Amino acid sequence: MGMKRARVFLGIVALAGLLLGGCGEKKEGTESAESGAKQALSGKIVVDGSSTVLPISEAMGEEFQNQHPEVTVAVGKSGTGGGFKKFANGEIDITGASRPIREDEDAACKQNGIEYIEIPIAYDALAVVVNPKNTWCDSLTVSELKKIWAPEARGKITNWSQVRPGFPNKPLQLFGAGTDSGTFDYFTAAIVGEEKASRGDYTGSEDDDILVQGVSRTKGALGYFGLAYYENNQDKLKLVAIDNGNGPVKPSRETVLDGTYQPLARPLFIYVNVKALERPEVAEFVKFYIENAGKLAEEVGYIGLPDSVIALVKERLERRITGSAFGAHGSQVGVKLEDLYRIEGGSEKGAQ
Repeated sequence: MGMKRARVFLGIVALAGLLLGGCGEKKEGTESAESGAKQALSGKIVVDGSSTVLPISEAMGEEFQNQHPEVTVAVGKSGTGGGFKKFANGEIDITGASRPIREDEDAACKQNGIEYIEIPIAYDALAVVVNPKNTWCDSLTVSELKKIWAPEARGKITNWSQVRPGFPNKPLQLFGAGTDSGTFDYFTAAIVGEEKASRGDYTGSEDDDILVQGVSRTKGALGYFGLAYYENNQDKLKLVAIDNGNGPVKPSRETVLDGTYQPLARPLFIYVNVKALERPEVAEFVKFYIENAGKLAEEVGYIGLPDSVIALVKERLERRITGSAFGAHGSQVGVKLEDLYRIEGGSEKGAQ
């Protein structure tokens, strides 16, 4: 389905959800009943997926367990692709993703009768980093990054002197996301121009801590991973500014939200199994996740969503709007959630 058709369809789904959502009224006493239910929550919630989303989910789990000691929130990190496999098989309740769901993953969910709600939780930026002893590389252009990471660079671009005239004759050693990682998918789409198009002769891992260690211990290293992992290891790494044609820009809250850090800024997601929401502890945890995403995401190094987007995300959960707002097309570079939801809202009005 093309983006235009997907957006019109989403507008229709959103309108249907609005009409259905308006059928129920909150009755007196519901609030106190809900309060009592919160106190009695128990059970186990299984979360997996993206290592980029992991720090947010871990923080959410800890905070939620503090309020509900009888609930266990188990958080794993199989990577975005690995998480979607488990999710489609019904093995987990929630999966984190550093890119939107792909068509094959959506099809696997459908085949197994798994309905899901896509919930954006924060913005992230991919940080390009080098070893702190690297004195020559303060910035790289997008074309230089493509020259380094494109499939045809395999075995050929192996020295810093080949990246830019004036760079020293030093071995270039690369560290990046593993092939089951949503970060790998997004980086290759943004830099090379095609998802999963990458040279294979680099040290890859779905565990970002392994990549941090590799870059921090290797003088000629260049690597990439989520900004939070740089911010948590600033003493071991050097951040590289990215020039997309308008001068070098470093990732930060300001440059992500104003759109100047491109093309390596992206939204992060959790995907929730609709059937799992029938369990009170899961429903309460997802509500808690959305309400606290801004604060806790910022605390662990990500960029909280604007209030206007959070309000729309709450509606998606309350109305059980299923499927992907991105049309199950995987990584999409340069998409801002505000723009996407504005388009959805326009489609909804047009359908009325």
